[in-house]
Amino acid sequence: MAALRADGPLRLGGCLGLSAAGAESNVAIGLARLGHRVRWVGRVGADELGALVLRTLRAEGIDTDYAVTDDTGRPTGLLLTEPRLGTLTRVHYYRAGSAGSALLAADVLPALTAGVRVLHLTGITPALAPSAAEAARAAVTAARQAGITVCLDVNFRTRLWTTDSAREALRPLLAGTDLLVASEDELPLALERVMGEADGVKSLLAQGVRDVVVKRGARGATVYTAQGRADLPARRVPAVDVVGAGDAFVAGYLSAALDGADATGRLRRAVTTAGFAVATRGDWEGLPTRDELALCDRGDGTTVR
Repeated sequence: MAALRADGPLRLGGCLGLSAAGAESNVAIGLARLGHRVRWVGRVGADELGALVLRTLRAEGIDTDYAVTDDTGRPTGLLLTEPRLGTLTRVHYYRAGSAGSALLAADVLPALTAGVRVLHLTGITPALAPSAAEAARAAVTAARQAGITVCLDVNFRTRLWTTDSAREALRPLLAGTDLLVASEDELPLALERVMGEADGVKSLLAQGVRDVVVKRGARGATVYTAQGRADLPARRVPAVDVVGAGDAFVAGYLSAALDGADATGRLRRAVTTAGFAVATRGDWEGLPTRDELALCDRGDGTTVR
């Protein structure tokens, strides 16, 4: 989708910055910048905003050959963001009836070709419409059958659906999920019943989830596997814009997983890419290339000459 970003309260008017956005797009860009081959699948409208989304993805080196341009008059989805208090940002979605909400299984399945190693999806897609939810289920089933690792980021959005609706839609996806990513408050949406984090994680691992990754914001993150637990604090960076930090985290985690890193190594790259996102404006604009990852280890105020 496209994004309009305000410098202040929307009701006061003023200038808006226009760019591409979307959780899956953010992850795709993050992975591409880290040197991975990435394919993006989705629907955009046959409009200028759709052209902007596809142009942005292609400029980042992402394969858009399987993207669909909807020719039925559905517009490209849109969000508006407005800063309200420090790094607290309010987001407004305009996605009902959008091209993305009409995503079909037939759009996604052809993209799961030989050589694909990871399918990444979020809980946002099934929130858009029943057909999009069915597309997500079909993609997970096909990926699992093909031996493709499935990564599901819960990414719950209160303005798109309720907790009950989210739980009902996400639970069927877990049977095919290898890597589950959730914030502390999102993890209960993946559980059959109310329980503590330790018991909930144990239940998920018993169901076949290989990595349960819990994002803890400024306190870092934890990954649970059959081998145990690993924790890592967040990178200490000046917070400028926290929108997109979770997607940057996922991009770093998947990148390290593709490189064969251990649990701590996966977390280390994840908190590093998240740190870049927090310290720069925009969902994805400040995400690092692979050779920039080490910049987080330089002292504050350092000039690299």
